[in-house]
Amino acid sequence: MNFDFSPRTLELLSRVRAFMQRHVWPNVRTYEEQERDTGKGWPVPAIIEELKVQARGAGLWNLFMPPWHGAEHVDESFVFDTPGLSNLEYAPLAEEMGKVVWAPEVFNCSAPDTGNMEILQRYGTRAQKDQWLAPLMQGAIRSAYAMTEPAVASSDATNIETGIRREGAEYVINGRKWWCSGAYHPRCELLIVMGKTDPSADRWRQQSMILVPRATPGITLVRPLTVFGYGHRGHGGHAEIVFDNVRVPATNLLKGEGCGFEIAQGRLGPGRIHHAMRTLGQAEVALEALCRRLCSRVAFGKPIVQHSVWEERIAAARCEIEMARLLVLKAAYMMDTVGNKAAQAEIAMIKVAAPQVAVKVIDYAIQAHGGGGVGPDFGLAEAYANARMLRLADGPDEVHNRAIARIELKKYS
Repeated sequence: MNFDFSPRTLELLSRVRAFMQRHVWPNVRTYEEQERDTGKGWPVPAIIEELKVQARGAGLWNLFMPPWHGAEHVDESFVFDTPGLSNLEYAPLAEEMGKVVWAPEVFNCSAPDTGNMEILQRYGTRAQKDQWLAPLMQGAIRSAYAMTEPAVASSDATNIETGIRREGAEYVINGRKWWCSGAYHPRCELLIVMGKTDPSADRWRQQSMILVPRATPGITLVRPLTVFGYGHRGHGGHAEIVFDNVRVPATNLLKGEGCGFEIAQGRLGPGRIHHAMRTLGQAEVALEALCRRLCSRVAFGKPIVQHSVWEERIAAARCEIEMARLLVLKAAYMMDTVGNKAAQAEIAMIKVAAPQVAVKVIDYAIQAHGGGGVGPDFGLAEAYANARMLRLADGPDEVHNRAIARIELKKYS
């Protein structure tokens, strides 16, 4: 198993890192000021659009899409504007971009659009791709993903109750969703909605996915949902949404009735690589902030870093980041070489490990910054909120641990 990065990856990583240093990091304050000055709502700071133009011009655009040439369902006549990196090749780029929470959008590599573009590329018809995938690839629109529901335990997705009922040449959608990331973004024009088309079918064939334009009558954005008080405005926020007799053409269905779980699994595999590496990028930033803070402050007659408890924490943080990164790279390598099904355990493990490591390291950094750590000045509180949320997003830790344990126990049954 070889984790050496290819020359192409090293070259792209160098370019992404240089772009981050030259354009993104110097504009962190600008982004915050522009977001604050726009007042209420979900603004798009002007700096984002400026940097998107520069990133696309630099060829650092749509880096996330894997090379699905020859894969089932993929219409190869639709050309996706991407370098076609493998999961292993993209992983270090995701970590670098993830060091600034809004930076992935600059490269058109932000969730939930990445997962939605993968769905459209893999399962969409040519007409669906022309209507939705093309403008998403160009960064002209944004999208949202509507799966989780407030009335049921959505950790078991078979509980989902939203109805998608066929009526002639249309589907009618009724239900309530929440934590629909991106739905409040002013450029969000598409919702990918999961719901039941046949409640009487086999448990895993009841669900389907359908494309719903956000402007469709009957859609109500009930309220924004904050994460520990953070609205994630630059990412379009998280919405609770009611679908009341929402009608869309039957041609908006993805692949076919009963294919919802298949599509969801196709979406979540690569997405967990992206999430994990971006999260480890946040952990790296927190560890750097931790070390710089400890070296710059004196308490009880000596630099704080010389108090032994902090040496222990720094060592633990470095070890755990390195272990988590290697696990993510192993999962990416397996997905590329033996497929997502064979890498099922590793994919589940990184979904558990990476956010837990990030939460721990960011918490250390918060502690080192004292009162400043829980305030807005250092970005650590928001980083903690983001990492803690990922222990629930795309399935809680308990669901993934259950899957890991069952795979392990099969070896002995």
